[in-house]
Amino acid sequence: MKAIALTRYLPIDDPASLQDFDLPEPPSPAGHDVLVKVSAVSVNPVDTKVRAPKDKVEDSPRILGYDACGVVEAVGDAVSRFKPGDRVYYAGDFSRPGSNAEYQLVDARVVGHAPTTLDDAHAAALPLVAVTAWELLFQRMPYDSEGGGAGKCLLVIAGAGGVGSIAIQLARRAGFTVIATASRADTVQWCQAMGAHHVVNHREPLAPQLKALGFDTVDAAINLADTVAYWDVLGELLAPQGHVGLIVEPDAPLKIGDPYKMKCIGIHWEMMFARPVLKTPDMDEQGRILDRVAELVDAGEIRSIQHDLLTPINAANLREAHRRLESGTTIGKLVLEGW
Repeated sequence: MKAIALTRYLPIDDPASLQDFDLPEPPSPAGHDVLVKVSAVSVNPVDTKVRAPKDKVEDSPRILGYDACGVVEAVGDAVSRFKPGDRVYYAGDFSRPGSNAEYQLVDARVVGHAPTTLDDAHAAALPLVAVTAWELLFQRMPYDSEGGGAGKCLLVIAGAGGVGSIAIQLARRAGFTVIATASRADTVQWCQAMGAHHVVNHREPLAPQLKALGFDTVDAAINLADTVAYWDVLGELLAPQGHVGLIVEPDAPLKIGDPYKMKCIGIHWEMMFARPVLKTPDMDEQGRILDRVAELVDAGEIRSIQHDLLTPINAANLREAHRRLESGTTIGKLVLEGW
């Protein structure tokens, strides 16, 4: 099968950082696994972080890729939700071979039925970010997906990114007044298209901008960018008994005392790979989340966040996708389709 993989961890401008390979197809699925014929994939910051330069050499090609849409080819004996021919989408498990290959084995418990109203490319843009946003807002933070944000205000740091784009939509649907941050005309427009009620510039002090909009505090915030850079300002902006959600590993120590302690602010970490990597008893919850997101998409309540498309899926295009993602200027999700 065709696959894009690495054997060394190199800067993305090095042609050897991601290479085309012809590799054996995965074995027949057993247990909870399904074998999927992959038709479209998308890239996420986790791809670039795993691929980032380090002093390490792989004995065999390592396949990355943590978002896919495709068709089930075969199922293991413990699988009941899927059958051959089903169209699916998923993020998978970064401790296993990824989706940048024509065929992939993935645990069916973290797989969802793809939205019927989206093509493969648009569907592939959703899984990782949808699971991340859903788990963060509605499972780590104490808000119900059905009306749990009514009367509350949510600040989304980095609203035009992948997670931000879907979080804005889910939060608005849940009833929040959503304030997103963005700094360029095109990212401001994107956040507004996703449903943000207000957009403020994260390159300028946030408090005066929020105050000008009539908000002295916010009930909740999700920081999808630099955890350390926004830590102090969010401590000041969050209302007493508010909540902050985080996804980015801090690059310096955080002071989690006052004002966080004095205000009893809840601090919530989200890592969407925790369930599949650690094989938690509730890992099948990710399959249910993806099925629910597909229902909302098909009902017209959630839209895809694909912004750019490269074709076909090959090493040159995947390197270009990584390069764009590392530039920090991408909007929504970048998808690759077709072999």
